[in-house]
Amino acid sequence: MSLLAQGFAVVAALIHVLFFAMESIVFSQPKVWRRFGLKSQADADVVKPMALNQGFYNLFLAVGVLVGVALVHTGAAASGVAAVVFGCACMALAALVLVSSNRRFLKASIVQGAPPLLAIVLIAVRLGD
Repeated sequence: MSLLAQGFAVVAALIHVLFFAMESIVFSQPKVWRRFGLKSQADADVVKPMALNQGFYNLFLAVGVLVGVALVHTGAAASGVAAVVFGCACMALAALVLVSSNRRFLKASIVQGAPPLLAIVLIAVRLGD
């Protein structure tokens, strides 16, 4: 796996760690829940358990990708590439679901989906060599 592909994979993972923090640690702050389109603290309180779960889901995807990148540097490179591709594919597909659910999330979808998609494309190009 090229260093550029690894870089995009790590960026994708770090973005998902940020999502974890927003959804699972600081979600109750108005500046955070407003980013998710919520209008009131009452609405945020209703959504909070789901956001907590989603945050941990994002964290686990990030950890999987980071472990994959680490494995690339050991004797288990094929396993590492597989973990990176799987994690990045989940991230990129989730970005498609996000924008298809509401077009006003286009920018967020690009932030979420572009780095993992670029990592996958670069991995595929390298495998095709």
